[in-house]
Amino acid sequence: MSGTAILCAGALLQASCSGPTPFTMMVAGRAICGIGVAIVSTSVPLYQSEISPARERGKFVTMNHIGFIVGLAMGLWVGYFMTFWTGETGDYYGWRISLLLQLIPALTFGFGLPFVPESPRWLVENGQVAEAATVLCWLREGSFTHNEVDKEVSEMVESVEEHRHSGLSWKSLFIEPPLFARMWRAALLHFLAQMCGAAAMKYYLPTLLKALGLSRRLALMAGAIEMTLKVGCSVIEMLIIDRLGRRLSLIIGCLAMALGMLVNGVLPLMYPENKNRIADAICIFFIFIYAFGYSLGFGPAAWLYGSETTAEIKQKEANGIHAFGSNIYFFFLVVNILCIPLIYCFYPETKGRSLENMDELFGKLEVRRLEDISFTSSDGRSSDESAGTPTVPRWPVEG
Repeated sequence: MSGTAILCAGALLQASCSGPTPFTMMVAGRAICGIGVAIVSTSVPLYQSEISPARERGKFVTMNHIGFIVGLAMGLWVGYFMTFWTGETGDYYGWRISLLLQLIPALTFGFGLPFVPESPRWLVENGQVAEAATVLCWLREGSFTHNEVDKEVSEMVESVEEHRHSGLSWKSLFIEPPLFARMWRAALLHFLAQMCGAAAMKYYLPTLLKALGLSRRLALMAGAIEMTLKVGCSVIEMLIIDRLGRRLSLIIGCLAMALGMLVNGVLPLMYPENKNRIADAICIFFIFIYAFGYSLGFGPAAWLYGSETTAEIKQKEANGIHAFGSNIYFFFLVVNILCIPLIYCFYPETKGRSLENMDELFGKLEVRRLEDISFTSSDGRSSDESAGTPTVPRWPVEG
């Protein structure tokens, strides 16, 4: 909710640019919007990861990517239709309305959030175990038995208690091998997802299509169509990612993207200055192949793998398009090819595993023994005051 509020404030600031410092207002508005988007875009897949059953987590987290692509497609269609609003009125109001339109989904999202429960894991972390069990029962109703829900909450409680008494801090991400193993993989995956050419294709696709001979308006329309088709590709990925697994999805996606980059790098060298319309058409077709590969691999899988393990970073590289022309595609080609052995060798498969069982893949932290930990029993006494072995608080599952 805070991220949504920040995003809306940034959008309003951008749309109200006027006076002696419009450029400063626009930059400030973009920065504020970026902070809001960062908060929302990291919180949503994390929340989806925490509420999803292990065997279907890929499908639910991929829904976040589908929403992301829908938003990009809508933005491109808005840009296309705004080209028909010409004249002085269109010049003044067109881009302002384009920016304000994002308030519609943002406010819809914001008003819906109060009806969404906190994730069971967050509730356990904040000592609300009974409420966590109630929420989890509601989320799993009709698909899981009460015993399965009871076991899942038990695993959350044990995991949270273990972490709470481990003495870990943010510095542990860098000095504890099991945590660092998760962090560098998640960070590297998001870095590679941008270095593979995704930013260039997403934000500069109309420019690339214009370079292939399309008019400005037709290039905008083709870019919007390409992004709309990505929605369908992402839906396909949502349905198969828990069957294929994260690694295979990423490898197939990299192969498709590498093929798209290879064709777009070679044909402009063979037929420069758009001399061959068939070659231009083939290049456009393989841009769509690239889009399919990204929607199958890095697009959803980077967010999914990161939310299943830990962090996220971003980087953009599209300036190279203007400096290197079609040769930049060879750079993206090499990146995608190199990603395949990296993924195969260093990224263990996470499909079907609960978040509490990721230790089997990345190593288990050494924590103090249970007998050295002071728990609080249901009657308010600590384990030092109570006889017997420390116990984890229980909760009602029925009702």
